[in-house]
Amino acid sequence: MGAFLAVAQGSDQPPVFLELHLSAKKSTKPPLCFVGKGVCFDSGGISLKPSKSMGSMRFDMTGAACVLSTILTLAKLGSELPFDVIGLIPLVENLPSGKAIKPGDVVYAMNGMSIEVENTDAEGRLILADGLCYADTFKPSHVIDIATLTGAILVALGDSAAGVFTNDKTLWKEIHKAAANTGERVWRLPLYKHFSEQVKLESIDLCNTSKPSFQGLGGSCIAAAFLKEFTTSNSWMHIDIAGVVERKGSNPLYNTSMTGKPLRALVEFCELLAKSS
Repeated sequence: MGAFLAVAQGSDQPPVFLELHLSAKKSTKPPLCFVGKGVCFDSGGISLKPSKSMGSMRFDMTGAACVLSTILTLAKLGSELPFDVIGLIPLVENLPSGKAIKPGDVVYAMNGMSIEVENTDAEGRLILADGLCYADTFKPSHVIDIATLTGAILVALGDSAAGVFTNDKTLWKEIHKAAANTGERVWRLPLYKHFSEQVKLESIDLCNTSKPSFQGLGGSCIAAAFLKEFTTSNSWMHIDIAGVVERKGSNPLYNTSMTGKPLRALVEFCELLAKSS
C-alpha cells in the first residue's frame, strides 16, 4: 500500500487502515464493499492549502465517517441482509514536514501501478487507490467509495447533490432510487475515456492530477477516472460528497455543522439491494 503510506509519512501520527465487517446471518451473496476516505486533517502537505480554509479540513474524513456510520446503522437496525457488508477506511493526516511526500515523487499502489504525485493536496485519491485495490481481494458484488474528494464538485453541483460516477447503470438506478427515497440528492457525471487519457503518462502509469494541458479542467471527472484505474469491479461507484457535507441552508433534518450526507441514502441503498437480491 505504497500510495496510502506515502500520504501518511509527513505526520508524526501513524496511519491506520481500518477494516469493518458486518456479517449476515445467512450470507448467500458476495459481499458489498464500501471504501471511505479518512484524511483526519488535510493541510495539503507540501502543496499547502490557504490558511483561511484550512481549519475545516479536519472534516476531510467525512467519507470514512459515512462508511462507519452506515455499517453501525445497519447493525443497530438489525437489517437482515443476504450479504456481508465490508467497510475499508484508510486513515491518515496529510501534513508538511521533512519526511513528507514531495511534488514529483513517484509512489506505487497495491496493484503495482506507478503514480507521479504532481500535487500533494490531491492525496485523497492516493489513499482510496490502495483501498480500492484491497477491496478487490474480497471479490465483492459492488464496490462503492465515498469521499470529500474535489472542490470541483462544489463548482459543478453546489451543495444541491453529491456527484456519482459509476460503470454500472443498474447500480446508478439503485443509488438514485435510495437517494430519492431519503431526500439526499445524487447526480450522475461522466466517466469518459477522454478523462482517463488525461491521467495517463508515458514513462509512469498515472499522474494524481492531470496532464499540463488539462490542468484545472473537469477536476471531479479527472479524480474519478484516476480511481477507476484501481478497481477491477464491473460494478463500482464513486460518490464525491465534498459539496454536501456542510449545512449551508435551513433544513430541520441537519444540525448547524455537518450533515452526515449521504448516510440515509447508503442505508436505504443496502436495504433496497437486499430486497432485489
